[in-house]
Amino acid sequence: MAAATAARRMPRPRLTGLGGGLFSCAAMVLVGGICWLLFDASLFVYGLLFVPVAAATGLWVRPADLITAPISVPIAFAAGVWPISGGSGGLGGQLMGLVSVLSLHAGWLYAGTLAAALIVVVRKAVLIGRRRLPRRVA
Repeated sequence: MAAATAARRMPRPRLTGLGGGLFSCAAMVLVGGICWLLFDASLFVYGLLFVPVAAATGLWVRPADLITAPISVPIAFAAGVWPISGGSGGLGGQLMGLVSVLSLHAGWLYAGTLAAALIVVVRKAVLIGRRRLPRRVA
């Protein structure tokens, strides 16, 4: 009973598709900066913090824009990892560092995307179930 009461008190923002993408990108750029400053550019900490941001994006996007959450989350991962990717020497070196991080830490990227996708699928199933319920009663 206490868990249900606590769940009702949680914030329930409803972001548009664009808002969800902006939220996840801004959050991951902030996480990347925090990882760079406090954790010596630790990609483990970055990936660990990416999963809750992805889940929050899946939870907070409005029902009409559910499909955008699993699409915007990997973009946010790439946008936030840029400062800590460790590339050197110009644009080519930075891109090479980014591609290396994306390939070597794809597990975190997949985990966050899967979390957002599963949350979106469950939310969509609940919405469809609620729509069908009045038809069965009538």
